[in-house]
Amino acid sequence: MWLNEEQVIDSAIGAYREYLLNSIPNHIVIDNLFDIATLDEVLGVLHQAYCWQTQKHTYSALYVDSGQWQNTSNDERFVKRDVWQREALSASATNLNIAQEFLSFLRGDEFMTLLSRIFNVPLTDINVAKPEVNTNYFRLSASDFVNQHADDSPGRVVCMLLYLNREWNNNAGGELVFMGKDDEPIDIAPLYNRCVLFDPSSPGSEHWVKEVTAENTNKYRYNVTSWYWSE
Repeated sequence: MWLNEEQVIDSAIGAYREYLLNSIPNHIVIDNLFDIATLDEVLGVLHQAYCWQTQKHTYSALYVDSGQWQNTSNDERFVKRDVWQREALSASATNLNIAQEFLSFLRGDEFMTLLSRIFNVPLTDINVAKPEVNTNYFRLSASDFVNQHADDSPGRVVCMLLYLNREWNNNAGGELVFMGKDDEPIDIAPLYNRCVLFDPSSPGSEHWVKEVTAENTNKYRYNVTSWYWSE
C-alpha cells in the first residue's frame, strides 16, 4: 500500500547501500519511494488548517514556551516551525486516519526492516520511551526556520526526511543543506515524494534548511521527519 515496489527490489537496495557508503555525509536521496496516490491522500489531510501547532527550539533547550523564546537571543534560536498534532484528532475524524496510518507505517516492521537493509544495522524501538514522537509531519512558512544543527543523539543511527510539496517552485527556497566535505555544502530540493536518508553521526551531516521565500510561494513547505535507533 505505502511503498513503490520498484524502488525496494534487491538491486535497488544494493545500489542505495553502495551510494550511502561512498557519500559524505553518508546519505542517499530516493525519489518516488512511496506510492503517489496514497501520499496524495495524506497531503490532503495536511493541507487542512487544524491539527497544527507552532514548535520552537533553542540550542540550550527544546520545546520552549513563548516566554523562554522571547528571552532567547536570535542566534540561540534554531527551530521555529509547525508540528502536526495527533492529539487534535477526534474519534470521528475518519478522513484523517490516513495521515496517522502513514506515521504508524514509518515506525512499523516493514519500513524499519527496509532501513535496516540499507544501513546494514538493526533498528528497534525497544529502548525508545516514546517512539511515536520521533515520527511526525512538519511545515515551514516564510517566517519559520531550521538553522544549523546535528541530529546525532546517542544511539540514533538513521534519520529520514520525506518531502510532501506538490509543484514546488525552484525559487521558493526550502532546500535541505548538509555541511558536506571541504566547505562544499550539499543542497537538496524539497520535491514531492523525495526521501532523504542519512547517518547523523557521519562527517558533514550537520544541516539546516534554506529560508522559504514568500515572493515565490504562498504555500507551506511540508515534510515528514523520522529518527531511528539501533539496539
